[in-house]
Amino acid sequence: MITVENLSKSFWGTTGPVVALDDVSLDVAAGAITGVVGPQGSGKSTLARLVSLQERPDSGVIRVEGHNIASLDPRRLRAARRRIGVVQYGDLLPQRTAAGNIALPLEQAGVDGPQRRTKVGKLLDLIGLTDKAALYPDALTPGQQARVAVARALVGDPGLLLADEPTKGLDADAAAGVLTVLDRARAELGATVLVVTSDAGVIRRVADEVALLVDGRVQESGHLLSLIQAPDSLLAGAVLPAIDAPPAARAQHDRLAEVVLIGFAAVGALLPEATGRFGAAISVLGGGLTRVGETPVARFLLGVTGAHSDSALAWIADRGGLVRQGLRGPQGIAA
Repeated sequence: MITVENLSKSFWGTTGPVVALDDVSLDVAAGAITGVVGPQGSGKSTLARLVSLQERPDSGVIRVEGHNIASLDPRRLRAARRRIGVVQYGDLLPQRTAAGNIALPLEQAGVDGPQRRTKVGKLLDLIGLTDKAALYPDALTPGQQARVAVARALVGDPGLLLADEPTKGLDADAAAGVLTVLDRARAELGATVLVVTSDAGVIRRVADEVALLVDGRVQESGHLLSLIQAPDSLLAGAVLPAIDAPPAARAQHDRLAEVVLIGFAAVGALLPEATGRFGAAISVLGGGLTRVGETPVARFLLGVTGAHSDSALAWIADRGGLVRQGLRGPQGIAA
């Protein structure tokens, strides 16, 4: 759907040129949710403006459905822009109801009344706000306003839906509601979604594919569950629960290991079964459980004690657990 190839973009700052993007390449797969995550100032919003065709790159290529947009004539470029729905947060018209805000692009396109009402009704159902259709923005919560903004971006059946910081400023419940709408847009409407965010929790909740952007360059990219299993993944450190255990607790065990477990069976059964099979005492010293989409994922720091500690950890690894061993207990802790 969208392919970014060797994209670069600079701006003039108070001290000279500032490189916002440096040779960035990215594929946004059709029918998936792709997330771009990175710290503030990493170039995420610049990338969003370029992908949504609001700005031109200094160099590189953006292909929309296989066509290089730089080679499009003005008419075809306008058509390409219409195929990209950009969620405009905080930009609802105060004099229009929720339904009226969603309908506005259809009115501007000359769509007749019955068609507009049918389309708006379907989108109000998608975002769970059918009962709020007649309310004005000031009567909606921030989370509800954000969901209306998503529906308005979807009303033209775009090939790509782009959401920049979709949960910024929202509480946990409101953020979850917005992410559910993005997921439903993909699942029920077949929308291709690009989410740009500084919140790793957003990526963990909805993204299939992900790219980590730092200082204008892509540091990692790929399928999120695959990256989590990579031993040296930077994204794994950002997405998975942090490990924090006091040194005293670490020193009480024969072996220490960081273990990542993916899936219901692995999270629920591997550690108890390893304990029973090898007679090893396995203690969770740090980490925790989370979900990547609908898949449970655990990241634990384990303390293992017993004559067969190494065998227990090897057995866990053989059954799909990612085990980073090499940490020692009483003999001295070494990473």
